[in-house]
Amino acid sequence: MNRVGTSFGARPRRLGLRLAAGAGAALGAGAAGAWGYAQAGGGGGDIVRDLAVGWAYAGAGLVAWWRRPANRTGPLMVAEGVTWFIGNLQGTSVPLLFAAGAWWEALNLAVLVHLVLTFPDGRTTSTFTRRLIVFTYGLVAVGGLARTLVYDPAVATDATYLDCRDCGPNPLLVDGATGLFDPVDLTYRTLALAVSAVMVAAIVRRWQQASVARRRALLPAWIAISVSLVFVAWDVVLLAVPQLGGHGEDAVLLLSDLAQTAVPLAFLAGLLRMRLQRAEVSGLVIEVGAEPTPARMRAVLARVLGDSTLRLGLWRQGQGIRGGYVDEYEQPVRADGPRATRVDSARGTPLAVLDHDPALTEDPELLAAVGAALRLGLENAWLRSEAKQTTSRIVRAADSERRRLERDLHDGAQARLVFALMALRRVAKGVADHPDERVRGSVAEVEHSLRLALEELRGIAHGIHPAVLTREGLGPALSELARQAELPVVVAAEPGRYDPVVESTAYFTVCETLSNAAKHAQAKAVSVSARRHGGMLVIETVDDGIGGADTARGSGLRGLADRLAAVDGVLQVHSPAGGGTRIRVELPCG
Repeated sequence: MNRVGTSFGARPRRLGLRLAAGAGAALGAGAAGAWGYAQAGGGGGDIVRDLAVGWAYAGAGLVAWWRRPANRTGPLMVAEGVTWFIGNLQGTSVPLLFAAGAWWEALNLAVLVHLVLTFPDGRTTSTFTRRLIVFTYGLVAVGGLARTLVYDPAVATDATYLDCRDCGPNPLLVDGATGLFDPVDLTYRTLALAVSAVMVAAIVRRWQQASVARRRALLPAWIAISVSLVFVAWDVVLLAVPQLGGHGEDAVLLLSDLAQTAVPLAFLAGLLRMRLQRAEVSGLVIEVGAEPTPARMRAVLARVLGDSTLRLGLWRQGQGIRGGYVDEYEQPVRADGPRATRVDSARGTPLAVLDHDPALTEDPELLAAVGAALRLGLENAWLRSEAKQTTSRIVRAADSERRRLERDLHDGAQARLVFALMALRRVAKGVADHPDERVRGSVAEVEHSLRLALEELRGIAHGIHPAVLTREGLGPALSELARQAELPVVVAAEPGRYDPVVESTAYFTVCETLSNAAKHAQAKAVSVSARRHGGMLVIETVDDGIGGADTARGSGLRGLADRLAAVDGVLQVHSPAGGGTRIRVELPCG
């Protein structure tokens, strides 16, 4: 299991020494190889191409070694770059150097087989792969020695890619054995061809079993296979038809060198792709959105990581639920093994786990960046959810308090005023024949004041929370509101009851829109509709006013939008200048 947040500090000093040693070996081997090539009559262009291939491998390997110290691919690529030049030593007139170049001429091909079969991890994945790699090195060691023992450069002048008529002498040549060179060389090349064929079969099998992320990583290996096949096919053609050696040979060698140079460059492109992936992580939180769903998060992460098999498990724990990670389908996700990368919260508590392709462990920095972005996104979502729940609780508490105040006013002060008015009416009847007109006038004046106070109190209670909304529901409350409006209002409301908060939110939304239509829109008439659509209560108000309403400029509409958002509602305003205003509100109603 992996954990995000690993520290990537300065590389150990010994890694720097190894990199320096690798760079020195590559430079020294390149210089020796260029000298040997020049001794054999190689032109400037040939030497430049040869150096380009070897040093491209070494340079890419050094970068890979530095970026991935635990991955053996980097050292293997450096080894490929160093051994690339060994065969050039056959161009010298120093006997021991000539013998070393002839014996180990194909060592770079053995290293290439090792590199291809273990790419991108740098490690063997099966016993068969290990045995094939060991056999390849053994073929170069034993077969190369056997070939060198019977190789006389003065006799077999076309046995190497170098113009070696004046090369050597060969100190390992066995006297009288030169006649065995052709069958030994043919056997050596045939076995090399067989190794190439087996290697291709092994890589094809790996490709078929690999995930998308692994296939992307294996792409440079396929380029290397193609290059190897070019060399093998060319050798086979020359064995079958030797006289074709002079036709187009230079062009084939040039294309082969260019293709060989592309292999390490392809590897560097793979590294660059990983760095670009890390750049994409910066926009991951924005792309997921403010309210991410598990399915949305998994899809975005799978695209960024290039792993279609990715599973995202979110930590789930509650009353009667044992803590664990579950995916978008409520299926458990394991948090151990090479496929798992845990993401903990800033407090160290479990948050999520990524079940990904094991190939992604080769880029721990990418996983760390994705984990950090995922942590940020999940914690932001949690904070938003907490804030929304808090706001929703406040709205529900305020609505409950409105209803309580309305009941208290209705059952308390309003009832007392009604009783006082009834008592005053009895007093008025008692003093109807009173001779003092001032007494009768005072009673009438008090009765009028009580009536006004009762009406004002009823208005206040209605503004706080209309009783008809509590008793009969949204439709009758909107009809009552229309009768009290300052301008003609037509109401079309489907019968039915909703959650009290939904009803009060819808009611006061219509109150606000009617007030805006009368005060600002200069409307002559308004229509109001309320209907259930799926799991939503849809409220629409349409006026024939001057239009131009804008939520960005009007504090009333902004406050309305905030209130609706607190209960997961949505506000839509369409108000072209001179074309009236249409306000649509959608409220979840279950």
